[in-house]
Amino acid sequence: MLLQRIITALILVPLVVLAVFQLPSEYFSLLVGLIVLLAAWEWTNLVGINSLAKRGLFLLALILPMVWLHFWTQFLEILAQVLELSVQRLAAFTKEADLTTISSYLETADVPDIRVYSGMLEWFVIPPVLFWILVMILIRNTPAAVLKLEMRIRYKALIGWFVLLSTWMFLVRLRTFYPVELTLYFLVLVWAADIAAYFTGKKYGKTKLALEISPGKTVQGMYGALIAGGVCAVVLSLIYGFPLMIASDFFMLSILTVLISIYGDLFFSVVKRQRGVKDTGSLLPGHGGILDRIDSMIAAIPFFYAGVYLIHP
Repeated sequence: MLLQRIITALILVPLVVLAVFQLPSEYFSLLVGLIVLLAAWEWTNLVGINSLAKRGLFLLALILPMVWLHFWTQFLEILAQVLELSVQRLAAFTKEADLTTISSYLETADVPDIRVYSGMLEWFVIPPVLFWILVMILIRNTPAAVLKLEMRIRYKALIGWFVLLSTWMFLVRLRTFYPVELTLYFLVLVWAADIAAYFTGKKYGKTKLALEISPGKTVQGMYGALIAGGVCAVVLSLIYGFPLMIASDFFMLSILTVLISIYGDLFFSVVKRQRGVKDTGSLLPGHGGILDRIDSMIAAIPFFYAGVYLIHP
């Protein structure tokens, strides 16, 4: 099993790194979108959506907002042009109609440029950040109650739609609006935390982190993951020569991102245990399904993106 995991990782990691550095933003967005849709298909099975038609509708419900968000800037450009042209034509019409007061006002009016609202999408990061903090608090304090929580399929589908769309949106925005090295750093951060948690837990794990949900996860493994996150932040700061304030911000962000990622993993463990399955799929040998591989990232990316935006808008 471990050998399969290593072989799969050795194949996938270079491909992911190549995609991060070489793909244009549009193709990177498409690639992440395809991965998210594969994860969405697994989610429908995980929550008990058996109808192919309903599964298709779920995928469509993800594709439509993805397309809209992808073309958001172009949409604002078109809307700005339409607004400007409409004001010009209205001014010309009122002038011909001898409505000089109105025409003069329209000619001198300071029409707001709606393109300044392109950054309003940044506010969308708040709901997923709050959601994952709430998930962390609930699993940390009442794991048994969370495991016994019963929800209708429609609500589970809505949660899946929400977290998967957030994953696509903020991973793509991180790659598009910030240096590509930050995207790679995020991926390395989560990978390093997963590896450290696994081996630290195997070597020193004694105290269970959430026995009812995931018996294999230990408090010692979590500490190993947090230490790995701190080391990643220190290495990044040394490589790029960050000032002390920026370095300390990235250190805290890395630690908290790893912490959120751990509870994101536990969240998907809850759903799998409720469904009575070990893995979400079998697409990746040794790793299970797509969701099994990206569960930590799903929780971590909104938090990491929000932190990066606060550190360096």
